Amino acid sequence: MEQIRPPAGTPAPVTAPITTARTPPPASPWRALAIILTGVFMAVLDTFIVVVTAPAIQAGLHASDADVQLILAGYQLTYAIALITGARLGDLLGRRKLFLSGTALFTLASVACAAAPGPTVLIISRLVQGLGAAALFPQVFAMIQVLVPAERRARAFGALGAVIGLAGVAGQLLGGVLISADLFGASWRPVFWVNVPVGLAILALAAVFVPESRAPETRRLDLPGAAVLTVALFLLVVPLVEGREAGWPWWTWASLAAGTGSLAVFVVVEKRVEAAGGSPLVRTALLRERPFAIGITLVLLTYFGINSFFLVLSLTLQEGLGLDTLGAGLFYAPFAAAFFAASLLAGRLARYGRRVLQAGGLIGALGYAAMIAVVAGAGTELTAPALVAPLLLIGAGNGLFVTPLLNAVLSQVRPHETGMASGVLSTGQQIGGAVGVAVVGVLYYSALRGAAHLDMAAYGHALTVALVFNLALAVAVSVLLPFLPDSAPHMH
Repeated sequence: MEQIRPPAGTPAPVTAPITTARTPPPASPWRALAIILTGVFMAVLDTFIVVVTAPAIQAGLHASDADVQLILAGYQLTYAIALITGARLGDLLGRRKLFLSGTALFTLASVACAAAPGPTVLIISRLVQGLGAAALFPQVFAMIQVLVPAERRARAFGALGAVIGLAGVAGQLLGGVLISADLFGASWRPVFWVNVPVGLAILALAAVFVPESRAPETRRLDLPGAAVLTVALFLLVVPLVEGREAGWPWWTWASLAAGTGSLAVFVVVEKRVEAAGGSPLVRTALLRERPFAIGITLVLLTYFGINSFFLVLSLTLQEGLGLDTLGAGLFYAPFAAAFFAASLLAGRLARYGRRVLQAGGLIGALGYAAMIAVVAGAGTELTAPALVAPLLLIGAGNGLFVTPLLNAVLSQVRPHETGMASGVLSTGQQIGGAVGVAVVGVLYYSALRGAAHLDMAAYGHALTVALVFNLALAVAVSVLLPFLPDSAPHMH
């Protein structure tokens, strides 16, 4: 059973089950949820906002192309590598404590990023930012399971999914707005300064209104497992985020092979820790349980498609259609609106269980098919407005699918393993996104064949090739969905 500790200022610890009248604490869980979701928004936003502002950063700091790659990839690198360890530390030390620590570290690193005198300081600060995000992000999945009653949990996950989707779109839009505004002549630096007041507000509110919780069966951190997993993820993530830009040299393939071998070593280490009566970083049996195994596969495939779709569409809008950074960001507004509305609707339709996921997968697939038809039919006459209707379908489909998927997977995990499972799911999101960008990036650029700026025939062809791959992913997800156990009884 989860141990719930009240926020600072409340009289005594509460140890009742989360479904009783005494827990969560007297205040509605939605206030605490709003606070922690603001932290999620900030962490996800920073993944995307720097992509848009990279040219301004490079010019302002006289950074090399390699520096810019590290500024972009460094955050994602430490973020992906440390997620599972961050989740388990939350189980052990307290989820609010890790959420607060991660937010504080993220905020301090944002100050360092904004004030960076050169590319080296900015790269190091981005690495630290990623560690902060890895500490705060997985706590949110576990805290939703603890704070929100089972019958309302689907709506909470709907809100989480909406926030994640909006943050991705808002990052591109806000980045374009801030660069265009050039506040105080500071160019790209406000992109990082905006995190500071938000981070400070989250720290003040979370310390008062977010209750503490931990998994009582977690006795101490599995240091051998954490060390091996860190090495394995490092070896896997570095070539995935750097390989395409570097042209896939031999070291990327050697690193991927070594990373795969290290994962096998990790499994052996975890089995030994569990056999010795310890608390493994990841219980290997969890990955063999059908609901979770299918669920993590669906998460990998889904983020494989989402991140790569944003990449190729943004490149086409700016390089093929000639939109500026702000125009490309504004183009995603319909997607954001559809995603947000569908995410909230998914929470209200939770009683229908897996059928909501299946509807979302189908609508998303129709959106990709429609966009392929529009791009192929328009040829060199393609315009951005012609893509809006398919983009609405893709946004609505993702909203109905992504948000209930997280709840469908975690709802069937044992309460004391929520932190562990949330860490694995969060890592799956990052790894899936990195793999998708790497693979679809290769397909897109291969089809583009070094075309000139505004050569819409070439960019349209490359986009079509990438979209066909996205459609194939959506079909694969739809085929796999019937094998996911229906979680409707847990979600109504």
